[in-house]
Amino acid sequence: MKRVVIFLLTNIAVMAVLFIIVRVLGIDGFLTANGLNLPMLLAFSAVMGFGGAFISLLLSKTMAKWSTGAQIIQQPRDANEQWLVATVRELSQKAGIAMPEVAIYEGEPNAFATGAFKNSALVAVSTGLLASMTRDEVEAVLAHEVAHVANGDMVTLTLVQGVVNTFVVFFARIVGYIVDRIILKNDREVGVGYYVASFVAQMIFGVLAMIIVAWFSRRREFRADAGAAQYMGTPTSMVNALARLGGLAPGVLPKSFAASGISGGAGIMALFSTHPPIGERIRALGGQITQNGGPTESNQAFGRGAPAANHGFGRSAR
Repeated sequence: MKRVVIFLLTNIAVMAVLFIIVRVLGIDGFLTANGLNLPMLLAFSAVMGFGGAFISLLLSKTMAKWSTGAQIIQQPRDANEQWLVATVRELSQKAGIAMPEVAIYEGEPNAFATGAFKNSALVAVSTGLLASMTRDEVEAVLAHEVAHVANGDMVTLTLVQGVVNTFVVFFARIVGYIVDRIILKNDREVGVGYYVASFVAQMIFGVLAMIIVAWFSRRREFRADAGAAQYMGTPTSMVNALARLGGLAPGVLPKSFAASGISGGAGIMALFSTHPPIGERIRALGGQITQNGGPTESNQAFGRGAPAANHGFGRSAR
């Protein structure tokens, strides 16, 4: 969730800066000076749309580190950090990618992977997650994030974002032109009606675009879950980790994860959720959920009380 939110917010910020530049340079007026030139408008929209998305991608690691305060593990300071780095190294070798940077940040249970390129990625986990899960569960979460990197999900998301950005810009300006020239009967240079209408239309189309991007993100989550199961050699640990995330197993995580946005949204907000509901993800891995909402006995190895001290992953002091 966090990597997608950071990417989307960065994309919005970059697009806003680009549109300020467009306004200052008067490019909108040039496009509509002699009527609406659709081929030129489409080309302009593609440059703006994909430009904003790819700039966001290139800034993704920097923005992620800055926004979370993630601390890169340059030299492991204790056994837990050594295990974390060694586990990511082993998983990345299985995935056929270069060793990502590994980071820890303070916060509620969460984890994310980001980066413009497979071989220069970042995998980060929160202290809340490390303190709340067994090592098997943490390893499954790490495998899930490494799978995102190996699958090229950030690049895929960028391409999808670029396409929807393009259509948002394109159709917003068509709406602005229609309002300004046809409804308001403005036959002079681009008027206030054009800017107001195109801005409002862009906001509305932008919301619809977020739904499309979120849908693609949910599809990629299923692939990352499957990849994690493959790297782990069994889906059991991934099912256990997902059950823990969704509050299906004993523990005190549900409220924390709801606040972190890791589990799927409810009602109309489900359309904007970047992650599918936990139950759907478990079922996709072949796990079974009992009628009372807990995992089946075969998936409950971690669920008989709190994680033992020699199995849990301790909180790293920072």
